[in-house]
Amino acid sequence: MKALKSLFLTAALVCCSVISANAQIGGQKFAYVDSDYILSNIPEYGDAQAELEALSTRWNDEVKAIYDKVSEMYKKYQTEMVLLSEDQKRAREQEIINKEQEAKNLQMQYFGSDGQLYQKRTELVQPIQEKIYTALNELSQTKGYTFVFDLASGTSILYASDRADISDDVLDQLSNVMQTVRREDRKRANAAAAGKTSSSSSNSSGKSPSVKTGKSKN
Repeated sequence: MKALKSLFLTAALVCCSVISANAQIGGQKFAYVDSDYILSNIPEYGDAQAELEALSTRWNDEVKAIYDKVSEMYKKYQTEMVLLSEDQKRAREQEIINKEQEAKNLQMQYFGSDGQLYQKRTELVQPIQEKIYTALNELSQTKGYTFVFDLASGTSILYASDRADISDDVLDQLSNVMQTVRREDRKRANAAAAGKTSSSSSNSSGKSPSVKTGKSKN
C-alpha cells in the first residue's frame, strides 16, 4: 500500500509544483482520487493484506520463540555458572551467542528490506497496483485529465469538491479486469458511514475536520 501511495504522491507533488509555477492554466482538467477508498473496495487487496498479516504473525512468532529460548538459556547459565569450569562457561556463552544470532538471521530472512515478507508483498500487491495505474491512466486519457492527485497521500488540501473525485470512476474502470465492490454497494456503504458520522458529530463537542468530501455519486 505504501508503494501505491508513493505512486499517487509523486503525481500529486508534480501537480502542486505546476500549479505553483502557473497560477492559471487555461483549459486544463484536474481531478483527484482517494487511494485508501479505492483499495478498500478491491476484495483482492483485502485478501492480500489478510495473507500478509497472517504470514507476519506466524513468522514473528517463530522469531520470538528463538529469542525466548535465548532468554531461557541465559537464565539457566546464570544459575549454573558458579558450578562450571572456565571452558564450560565459554562453551555455554558461545551457545547463547549462536542461538541469538540464529534469531537475528531468521528475523532478517523474514522481515529484512529484501526479506520474504517484502517479496510476498510485492508478489501480491504489485499486480493490483499495476491494474489501478492502468485503469487510472486509461480513464485520464479518455476524460482528458491533465493531472490526477491522491487525497490520501498526505498532501495539504484545504478544499476538495466531490465533483472532482474520480475514485468511483477508477473502480468502475478497474472492474473490467478484476473484481471490485459494485458501485451501488459502495454508495450504500458510504451513505451508512455518513449517517454514523453525522450522528456521532451531533453527540460530540469536538471540532469537525476542516476538509470533508463524500464518495456517494449520482
